[in-house]
Amino acid sequence: MSGSEEREGGSESPEPGRHGLPELMAERRAKAERLRQSDPGAFPYAFPGAEPIEGILEAYAHLADGEETEDVHRVAGRLAARRGAGKAAFLDLVDRTGKIQLHARVDVLGPELFERLLSLDLGDLVGVDGAVLRSRHGELTLRVDRFQILAKALRPPPDKHHGLSDVETRYRRRELDLIASEDARSLFVDRARIISAVRAYLDSNAFVEVETPVLQPLYGGALARPFTTHHNALDRDLYLRVATELYLKRLIVGGLERVYELGKDFRNEGVSPKHNPEFTMVEWYEAYADYEDEARRLEEVVSHAAAAIGYGGELDFSSPWRRLSFFEAIEAQTGIDLETHRDGESLSAAIAERGLRLPTEGLTWVQLADDLLSKFVEPTLQQPTFVFDYPVEISPLAREHRTRPGLVERWEAFAGGMEIANAFSELTDADVQRERFEAQQRLASGGGGQEFHPYDELFLQALEQGMPPAGGVGLGIDRLVMVLTGRQSIREVVLFPAMRD
Repeated sequence: MSGSEEREGGSESPEPGRHGLPELMAERRAKAERLRQSDPGAFPYAFPGAEPIEGILEAYAHLADGEETEDVHRVAGRLAARRGAGKAAFLDLVDRTGKIQLHARVDVLGPELFERLLSLDLGDLVGVDGAVLRSRHGELTLRVDRFQILAKALRPPPDKHHGLSDVETRYRRRELDLIASEDARSLFVDRARIISAVRAYLDSNAFVEVETPVLQPLYGGALARPFTTHHNALDRDLYLRVATELYLKRLIVGGLERVYELGKDFRNEGVSPKHNPEFTMVEWYEAYADYEDEARRLEEVVSHAAAAIGYGGELDFSSPWRRLSFFEAIEAQTGIDLETHRDGESLSAAIAERGLRLPTEGLTWVQLADDLLSKFVEPTLQQPTFVFDYPVEISPLAREHRTRPGLVERWEAFAGGMEIANAFSELTDADVQRERFEAQQRLASGGGGQEFHPYDELFLQALEQGMPPAGGVGLGIDRLVMVLTGRQSIREVVLFPAMRD
């Protein structure tokens, strides 16, 4: 190798013309035009055969310092750094899987091609063929035998060392975040692996993946505010779905005994570290199961997802997870016995007596109980935990508890201080479901801002066909990714989150 090898000793080339973005872009456009004129092979339609950099790094990890091979490989990626001068130079090439050093030599390429390579700007996309070696400084390297300029970056990349320090820019311009940050690229590859693991688990357990309408004539399946749109040809309002539940249960009625759907839901609600109006959810339903069966299945699903990315954090996802009841969880954190304070006035007084900072005016008992769980219990549930057996008033689609009147067989699963999943022993009695919907209508007519479930006659008619006993789960994919990757905001794990203007 050339005696000028330095990581390898040299400094990274500064970007030319940093006197302003318009001038810099003009310079880069001029370079692109010169390349079109001088290099017939520049900017090709394809560059077949490029290998992931990660595979080359792994395959030649055994090479000793200074060891060379004649094994030729082809890579392609973005030019991230450039060092050296004279008759040799070192460049860093980055693809989705990693970074590899390139060693360019004038005696290999010839003066014209060598200068053409060195004239490229950071951010340009290049394809390279060359032999693998390990430099004397220990870095796995590809000697540049041939190269092709694949695309010109007219704008400079984000600063290599500082990345994108502005969080808003990272979310609004995710492509820049991905260019600047290996961690960001790794995160979204992990997200894809988590989704694949969830699908693979359900597929291997005889679930059928289905697709139900995103535009629905009547929203349902969750206590949430919908987005409304209008279909011009049909001249009717439609809703972006808030959940897939009711359609999936109709498929259970129809004889598809294990079904799931993984896709987008939409809720017209606030934006917070745990909420994005467009989010990814997987819901699955299976006949002849109950909420105890589904608790075990969720443990298995999450365990498979954690294994898919090699999770090594502080949370213990091994079975069985901790279990609490809704009432005991609230009493443990607030000292309030909900059985004793079973109406809104009494519960409001208990909240005030204990000095808990929680708005109570105009709220019903069930709203207050739900707020107590969300504010005082949920943040404390760091290790994976199930909270079982909820009041019927906030669970209109769940089956009545088999031993505790006034409750339903429902659990929510928590990890990392937030809810990640929700499940029921599904209510299959059409007459009871009709009564629940009517109770929700009374809540709606009473005002007070409480969310309610709309009356869905078609779903009731489906239940009247006969629905087998069943269990169902909704698992939030975005929150699961947060938990498994240690992120604190949902905007970190959604490629293009909702943002204010």
